[in-house]
Amino acid sequence: MKIQFLLVLCILFFNCNPAVDEVFEKDPPYHGTIFLDPDIILPTDPSAFQSLNYSGQEIRTMFDRRVNDWVEVNAFIFDVTYNDGLTTRAQVNPEFETKESAEIEAEKYAIEVGRLPSALRRDVNELWIHKGENLFGGGNNSILIHTGQSANYEADGILEETLVHEASHTSLDADYSNHPDWLDAQKKDPTFISTYARDNPEREDIAETFLLYLAVEYRSHRINTELKTTVEETVPNRLSFFRNLPLDLYPFEN
Repeated sequence: MKIQFLLVLCILFFNCNPAVDEVFEKDPPYHGTIFLDPDIILPTDPSAFQSLNYSGQEIRTMFDRRVNDWVEVNAFIFDVTYNDGLTTRAQVNPEFETKESAEIEAEKYAIEVGRLPSALRRDVNELWIHKGENLFGGGNNSILIHTGQSANYEADGILEETLVHEASHTSLDADYSNHPDWLDAQKKDPTFISTYARDNPEREDIAETFLLYLAVEYRSHRINTELKTTVEETVPNRLSFFRNLPLDLYPFEN
């Protein structure tokens, strides 16, 4: 009885119960995954981009991180067609002033988004393109792009990796973030792949993990062995979850 009493005191006041430590998850190996390797997708990789057609200016509502709110602008509109049958619409802020300047931006990002797998583009109905050095965003059937921040991503070689992350929000989160098999994989894996995913498990775990799933499964020749091993050991069940989905990865898997 005395031993049991002392054990209770130890647990309550000194946190010395070995079993308690076992329920604490391991620290994630990374802070964020878009920064880990700039070669998962390269600017020279194939794009499914097929055509861009200007359809005029129309009043459109888009999110703008510079004001952290929705804005209504008379956007330049470009219809984008991909060679896998998917389409999107590039909506360019009129701050770019001319149709020609807006078209340069629309075509640039239409091509870059075309490097993403079909499965990540299927729900991307709009590309919102603004100036500004502000973070990209995904969801709302769109991808939010700020061209000043894009220049930073390009300098670091991670523009395409960032687009994978944001498109994962747009095309995967709604279907899978609360899927029973995904939730089961989260429980079975030793930890999250990043602290960003751990701190935002419903909102960021899929986007943080899917990029590295693509890297391990389809670009293992471009990443170092340590990164590949860490991913496989940290989130094996999440990798299996993605592997078992009927995802169209054209043109990424070519």
